[in-house]
Amino acid sequence: MSATLITNTMRLLRISSSIKWHMPTIAAVRQYATPPKRFYKTTNVLCTDAGYEVTLDHRKLKTPNGAPFMVKSEPLAIAVATEFDGQKDHIERSRMHISALCFTAIDNPNKLTKLDMVNYLLNFVATDTVLFQYDDEKDLQELQRNEWDPLIEWFNQRFETNLQKTMNITPPQVSEVDKMKIAKHLQSYSLETLHGFVFAVDTLKSIVLACAVIDQQITVERAVALSRLEEEYQLKFWGRVEWAHDFSQQELQARLAAAVLFVHFNCSENLIKEKSIL
Repeated sequence: MSATLITNTMRLLRISSSIKWHMPTIAAVRQYATPPKRFYKTTNVLCTDAGYEVTLDHRKLKTPNGAPFMVKSEPLAIAVATEFDGQKDHIERSRMHISALCFTAIDNPNKLTKLDMVNYLLNFVATDTVLFQYDDEKDLQELQRNEWDPLIEWFNQRFETNLQKTMNITPPQVSEVDKMKIAKHLQSYSLETLHGFVFAVDTLKSIVLACAVIDQQITVERAVALSRLEEEYQLKFWGRVEWAHDFSQQELQARLAAAVLFVHFNCSENLIKEKSIL
């Protein structure tokens, strides 16, 4: 994983966590539970024979289900510790995307297998955002062709598939052969890593864009912009609610940045190295 990718994605996470959005006053305000107060002063990462742990002062971090927090990737543990260290007076769990991914991977609350997750991702292929284009608006069609088509071509070359876009509401036909090729690639990752893929695909509503950003073909900002291509096009005509649309864009970038880091930090080159026996 390149240093540039790490720097850019961490920057997006910091921006998201630091932004204070001032929403307009409305007549009725929905009340939510107050986030828990920060109860620790320092965070740290411990290396053990089994992997890496995170401590909050003298307490070892645990998952929501009470399981000990333990990962095999040192950069991943550092990222989680950094998220906890970045909290202010209260712990804003909704903005701690990397920690949430780790907790989900460890607890696996839905007891998902690799096959479950691969099948879930394959279901996105026929409904992929970039495969649904329009021929009734010339400017939008040209924009989609210029921005999306090169990535469809890249995806087909990368995975030796033959995905085709559709110009109407009819889903494109995806052959079983193409599904098998995509599934083979996804199955090469660990169960933990697939949680990051799912998070990225859910964020972008596109497996093509998710694979492109994870393979470092495009940046996180670019992937989010491409996933919002039609929305941004329509906003030129209908107007932009600045605080709402900006918040949505920043949140998507933070979610995707966390997913990309999670996938790369779970790759073999970033895992704990076994102690050599002399």
